[in-house]
Amino acid sequence: MTTPTNLPGFFSRLSIAFGAFFKSLGDAEFAARVRDDGVDPVAMPTPAPTAAPTPVPTAAPTAAPLRAPSAESALQLLSLLQREARLIDFTQENLSAYSDADIGAAARVVHEGCARVLREHFTIEPVRAEAEGARVTLEEGFDAASVRLTGNVVGQAPFKGTLSHRGWRASKVQLPQLAEKHDARVLAPAEVEL
Repeated sequence: MTTPTNLPGFFSRLSIAFGAFFKSLGDAEFAARVRDDGVDPVAMPTPAPTAAPTPVPTAAPTAAPLRAPSAESALQLLSLLQREARLIDFTQENLSAYSDADIGAAARVVHEGCARVLREHFTIEPVRAEAEGARVTLEEGFDAASVRLTGNVVGQAPFKGTLSHRGWRASKVQLPQLAEKHDARVLAPAEVEL
């Protein structure tokens, strides 16, 4: 038996793992393929597009007014992730000089710190109570912001399908209060040892 010579190296695997992780969070179909197939979803060929049935016309949704994101809150969260998990240090570091074991140890610290920030400052719960893989029916008027339809979406509700990802919702956010003159753009102060 011969060993394949085209196996990805550690950094390729790390890149694939991060890519698969974030793609799984944003793409329920992709996550279902990872869960169900047990194969490398990144290397899987994308199926050829098939002609979709003609959808039943529905009233065009009215665009909701946009609101500006809170840059200060986003910067505060990034600062917490740096303080507890050294996330910015990890992502800004050139990893090519480090061994796989060193990178793995650093990734563990980042993972544990990020999890600690989430636990301490957020209450996160699933959007849907059913187990993944359960059959669900979405009645007319379901919250389209909380449930994304994937696959062959035609017609009108009720929709019947399989729950491929329960979704996540922050039910509580407790970011620390900031001093009046706090500059949130400073994510981590420079350190000078005397």
